[in-house]
Amino acid sequence: MIQNVPKVKDACERGHLAFGTVDSWLIYRLNGGPTANVFVSDPTNASRTMFMNLATLEYDDRLLDFFGVKGKIHLPRIVPSSHRKAYGSISSGALQGVPIMGCLGDQSSALVGQKGFYPGLAKNTYGTGCFLLYNVGEKPVISKHGLLATVAFQFDGKPVYALEGSIAVGGSGVRFLQNNLGLFKESKEINELAATVEDNGGCIFVTAFSGLFAPYWIDDAKGTIFGITQYTQKGHIARATLEATCYQTKAILDAMEKDSGHALSELAVDGGMSNSDLAMQIQADLVSIPVYRPKMRETTALGAAIAAGLALGLWRNFTELRDINRAGGAVFEPSVPREKSAEMFALWEKAVTCRKDG
Repeated sequence: MIQNVPKVKDACERGHLAFGTVDSWLIYRLNGGPTANVFVSDPTNASRTMFMNLATLEYDDRLLDFFGVKGKIHLPRIVPSSHRKAYGSISSGALQGVPIMGCLGDQSSALVGQKGFYPGLAKNTYGTGCFLLYNVGEKPVISKHGLLATVAFQFDGKPVYALEGSIAVGGSGVRFLQNNLGLFKESKEINELAATVEDNGGCIFVTAFSGLFAPYWIDDAKGTIFGITQYTQKGHIARATLEATCYQTKAILDAMEKDSGHALSELAVDGGMSNSDLAMQIQADLVSIPVYRPKMRETTALGAAIAAGLALGLWRNFTELRDINRAGGAVFEPSVPREKSAEMFALWEKAVTCRKDG
């Protein structure tokens, strides 16, 4: 923007340019803008600027210098994700005077909403793409297996870190079958179609419409279906599409366990695609651990509420939050032996290797 937007360039040259993630702008405006001048962000958001040192939770002069912005822009003050005073209060309207007590990035907030407070707990949000966060504790883990290190949250002064992995195609793969191939009229119908067959019939669908993200990072990969025969039916393609997301989730979770040294005991899920019982059962079978889906799946909003509640003292510790949003949830238990799931995953990995080599 400095290079291409004249007003931004001019503000930068005059020392009037402020830069931050969208949370800092929202908080600034909710507080009344320049009148209150509350310009803050939390570590989960500030880390996305690529200016923040993960260990110190402060802006790193070397990074600022690398990006050519050192001393040229104003950055929001980094404060804990949950705080009674740092975020100010709403300045006008029906909620005037209401304090703002929490701030989290969306995926971190979903992890908090799923109560992933301890090392070895993970969540996956199945949306257009998929986003996994895995709690690794109070020390950042620099991945050797294709993942990102990030801040999960900071509530009591000590930051908690996570490993993050993203999948480019989740629900968008379902929409591809719906809109491009016309296999069904509504996205939810994929479940009925996939249930018309017992398995994928040997079909493996590498849904690399925009490359493959974590942990493979193959940016020029293209979508490919392996194993089609004259007996392949629509149901096999539908099932292979659901499985593609589940395979990639397993690949990321395997990488997370290798990097962190923590064994995963349960995967918490949310997002639109998690509504599919079939997809979640496939997921449980592949990762060989229970998959938990809460009844109330707006976990990102819940995470923000938890952050504010902790600042307010509504809960004194994580233990008191244990049973929140647990009633009515569904648990999908693995239904196939680990040996079988390993065989299934090996076929996926072979398909990815063929795609990579080809």
